[in-house]
Amino acid sequence: MAVVLAAVGLFVYHRVANELLATVDQSLSAQAKDELGAHRLDVDTDGETTLAQLYSSSGGLLDSHPQGLAPLLDRRLVAAARTRRIWTNEQIRLAGRRSEWRVLALSSRRGSVAVVARSLAPRSDSLAHLRHELLVFLPLALLAASLGGYALAAGALRPVELLRRRAQAVTADQPAALPVPQGGDEISRLAVTLNDMLARLHAAVQHERRFVADASHELRTPLALLQTELELALRRPRTREELEDALRSASEETHRLVRLAEDLLLIARADQGPLPIRREEVDADRLLTDVAARFATRARTLDRVLRTEPSELRLDADPLRVEQALGNLVDNALTHGEGDVELSAVAVGPSVELHVLDEGEGFSQEFRARAFDRFSRGDEARSGSGSGLGLSIVELVARAHGGAAGARNRPGGGADVWLSVPAAAPLSTPRRAEQRRAVLRAPSRSRGS
Repeated sequence: MAVVLAAVGLFVYHRVANELLATVDQSLSAQAKDELGAHRLDVDTDGETTLAQLYSSSGGLLDSHPQGLAPLLDRRLVAAARTRRIWTNEQIRLAGRRSEWRVLALSSRRGSVAVVARSLAPRSDSLAHLRHELLVFLPLALLAASLGGYALAAGALRPVELLRRRAQAVTADQPAALPVPQGGDEISRLAVTLNDMLARLHAAVQHERRFVADASHELRTPLALLQTELELALRRPRTREELEDALRSASEETHRLVRLAEDLLLIARADQGPLPIRREEVDADRLLTDVAARFATRARTLDRVLRTEPSELRLDADPLRVEQALGNLVDNALTHGEGDVELSAVAVGPSVELHVLDEGEGFSQEFRARAFDRFSRGDEARSGSGSGLGLSIVELVARAHGGAAGARNRPGGGADVWLSVPAAAPLSTPRRAEQRRAVLRAPSRSRGS
């Protein structure tokens, strides 16, 4: 601001100086023309601010005002002004007179030359007065601009400082929304963005806390049961049958712990980045058949029917991950559903949907909205079977393949849960038949649970 004000001051000073000098030149020119036209000096001129001399065509001095005035210009300049019809003016100092003078020599057609001079003292006084005002006004203007700029900057940054103080008080235990200024400017948009970020962070922290609390609860229950079984087995001598029952119960709880640990590890790995998968071409019919075979014994124990719909579709997916997801769906259908359980594959655009359907009561409206959330279960008590991670893992597997998972209630009753994975590139008919025969000849994979 100081540089700008100094530049403005210099510009104004030089512009005023030039304008005042131009005014002096106009007055001298007008006076010289009048004197040449009248062929005499203007008697109104005084000897304090205006001087005049009139020369003949031969160079002789005809008149001078005031009388006895020394020549304003030497004869060489007077002759040059007469012969060349030129006029010259310059700032000079005259003998015996103060300040500077502006001198003009102008010739007429008859050859006479009028020389007039005007003092520049009034111009110097005006410039001195202007200079004094600028030296007083510019520092005041600089001070006012600095104070105004500081006040403006402080006012503009006050919302930022308020945001900073409020953000400093935000903790994981005490979330708070930042104040949003009413200006609708960049600061307001920044406050809105920060509030959105804080909301996401708070939701993430709450999610992690719920995850840790739920995982701790799920781990504590089988560990407590396992500890109880072992303590009861060691409390007094037991028969062989009693020890086998205790070991069998401990084995079931250990299996539940191992499965829960594996599910937690899978979810933690998915939270750290994309779930690693190994894609290959998979026959959907064989995949459904293998999953059904794993749960066939359990289905017979529950007096349930587990069947698959034949399919000629092929998948571009990780068979182990997809089989794990389908196993979770079948396990949920056998645990929470009723009636027959059906596995099928349906082509939907460039994807294949793998469905598991049952004939139970289906999902409640409230639970269906959060069915794929971690540790989410229906009305079952926390101590009941299942960890609530099965559908979460199904969704993780589907998303890792670029697909999705969904659930709905069937119109006739029961639940329909599915995941979609990319379909394999279509094969020619001979090639498809050859692969089909190879699949039928291949030995069955292990069907252990």
